[in-house]
Amino acid sequence: MSLIVLQTTIYAPLEVCFDLSRSIELHQISTKKSEEKVIAGKMSGLISLHETVTWKARHFGLWLQLTSKITEFKSPDFFVDEMVSGPFKSFRHEHIFEVNQGRTIMTDRFDFQSPLGVLGRIVNVLFLKSYMEKLLFERNKVIKEHAEGDGWRELLTKTDV
Repeated sequence: MSLIVLQTTIYAPLEVCFDLSRSIELHQISTKKSEEKVIAGKMSGLISLHETVTWKARHFGLWLQLTSKITEFKSPDFFVDEMVSGPFKSFRHEHIFEVNQGRTIMTDRFDFQSPLGVLGRIVNVLFLKSYMEKLLFERNKVIKEHAEGDGWRELLTKTDV
């Protein structure tokens, strides 16, 4: 298994950061480079416990599909999404939110396992882990920008909270 841990400090309320992190629309904004689109499951709004979403995206020149499910949920402190089907052997993504001195600390713990045994482990070391870190970093950057600006108001009022 490979583990990526990222912490992002956001100058915005905990609840705003939590909701933006589970927004289908914001996820699509943050993954423009890979042309990620929702194709099944929760199609819009804020994903919640036991809901699934299927994404289609272009990575490494290939169109890939991934379905994940929210398996744990405690608003506004954390939620977990896990892969149901897709290109990884498995993944578990923990989204943790805490307040520290008036700021929200958003922590991502992304634990994944590549398929293909030894070959998959080599791919992880060579480029997959750093590729996934960059995707998560970009996603968190977009969440931070929306949370610290006024964009979150319009985005969250359009969703089915």
